[in-house]
Amino acid sequence: MRINIDKLKTHTFKIVIAPTLAIFLGLASAANIAADTVQVFACEPEWSSLAEEIGGNRVKAFSATHAQQNPHFIRARPSLIAKVRKADLIFCSGAGLEVGWLPILIQKAGADLQPGTNGYLMASDYVRILEQPHSHVDRSMGDIHPEGNPHVHMDPRNILIVAKELSNRLSKIEPGSSEFFTAQFDNFSERWSEALSRWENEISNLTEYPIVTHHKSFSYFVDWAKLKDVGSIEPKPGLPPTIRDLNNLYTSVKDINNLLIVRSPYDPAKGAAWLSEKTSRPAIVMPYTVGGNENVTDLFSLFDESIRLIKSSL
Repeated sequence: MRINIDKLKTHTFKIVIAPTLAIFLGLASAANIAADTVQVFACEPEWSSLAEEIGGNRVKAFSATHAQQNPHFIRARPSLIAKVRKADLIFCSGAGLEVGWLPILIQKAGADLQPGTNGYLMASDYVRILEQPHSHVDRSMGDIHPEGNPHVHMDPRNILIVAKELSNRLSKIEPGSSEFFTAQFDNFSERWSEALSRWENEISNLTEYPIVTHHKSFSYFVDWAKLKDVGSIEPKPGLPPTIRDLNNLYTSVKDINNLLIVRSPYDPAKGAAWLSEKTSRPAIVMPYTVGGNENVTDLFSLFDESIRLIKSSL
């Protein structure tokens, strides 16, 4: 029997060369995807989560802090400097929240990540800021931010505003994925708007319920839910309370019914626990950000869980 050499060569190509070519093309495609991935350095978990919502698989997001850390007080560690040097976008709260450490990182970052560039996004620049001081601020007033309250993510209406700007920035940084980021935002906007409508229905009967918070971390949630702020465990922002401060607070709230007592996962527990015991009202640990408790894995569950905790305490 004669063997057709030409056919054998062709068959050998198909079984040896073709799979090799397929592997090569697959690796090349993966390399292109990796090269097109936008590296996002987020200061807080809420912004890392939002970057993943809008960026999908074309964004790799890193959070410099986690839910058990006070974002006011972290160090500009060498590991964070290394991360920011590789970033395409710095995405933070702004309004002075990261003033103790972000400027150091910005100094080490490239020209494309400086203020005024597409790679520098501060959420507070795009929303209404609460608690802006009307007089000169000094240290005697506590840890007050001259720009106003920076915890803007706790109003879910702000999330959609910031998400739109994030989509614009990602499109400018990676124009080839512009249509993808727009579609991602449109999908997120639809889902978020539906959730917002549901949340606003759920909180509609909470109007004017009195609330004491440890710090002003929840001012945007209080404003959105139309709760009534009746005091803070901190006598001044950032200052721990003395027993005299706590007694004064108790005197002012002891006759209030259905009092809400709230702190974040990173706030000291003692003040809230003391007031809880004195008033016989539960002290709620609100998640504050993504990862704040085991039920909060994204921005949707952040508000689901926050509302559930508030309502269950009543």
